[in-house]
Amino acid sequence: MKQHHKVKVIRLLLVAFLFLTACTANDKKTATSSSSSSQTEEQHLLIAAAASLESVMEKQIIPAFEKEHPETTVEGNYDSSGKLQAQIEKGLEADIFFSAATKQMDALVSQKLIDKKSVVPLLQNQLVMIVPSASEVDWRDFSDLKKAEMIAVGDPASVPAGQYAEKGLKALGYWDYVKNHASFGTNVTEVLNWVAEGSAQAGLVYATDAASSDKVKVVAVLPEDTLNEPIIYPVALVEKSQEKAAAEEFLTFLESKEVAKYFEDTGFIMNK
Repeated sequence: MKQHHKVKVIRLLLVAFLFLTACTANDKKTATSSSSSSQTEEQHLLIAAAASLESVMEKQIIPAFEKEHPETTVEGNYDSSGKLQAQIEKGLEADIFFSAATKQMDALVSQKLIDKKSVVPLLQNQLVMIVPSASEVDWRDFSDLKKAEMIAVGDPASVPAGQYAEKGLKALGYWDYVKNHASFGTNVTEVLNWVAEGSAQAGLVYATDAASSDKVKVVAVLPEDTLNEPIIYPVALVEKSQEKAAAEEFLTFLESKEVAKYFEDTGFIMNK
């Protein structure tokens, strides 16, 4: 009997040992799987960027970044910088703000919605007067805006290009005429399209936008001294970003030589 009891106890101990061994192995497997999953967890970035940046961002910069960082997907939200500012103020969960002017960036910094230390004045642009490529009118300079019955301009209330246009044309003495014949666009892309389609006889857009369409031609470049300052595009980290590490990688990428070439090929000037 005693021998039988010993055998029974040994069997129970063996079963318990095998059970504990299996549990330990399973725990290790789960931990390893969890660690692996964490390391390859996908990240998502939302970039709130000026409409004039959409082409270069979507066609070149974002695909290049995602190729180098396959674990990160990047989505662009493009509009006038003023509208993007308002969206961020209302809680837009963006990770990066890329403005077409310092005014909107400074406003968000003052509200502590942008990480002040991360702000980089990355690019410069120019404002130009455009007309439809097929136009037969003899356009020469800004004084010829008086030949147009409809002039496309960004709304100065929210569109930096419109604000620059108002300031520059006031300095040249043409704003009173323009504002009485203006169709105010919600962003610079809309202004470009109106001129390209011929619904406006002339318009003011960034040089980079004009270069993106063969349906418009540049008549004149707004002199920098009419603005008293260059047109700067600053970029920065949104304070409430939930993906700060990935967002910082994207900011670093924007300052790389590879991306500088993309910007310059589009017509931007690196603000060195």
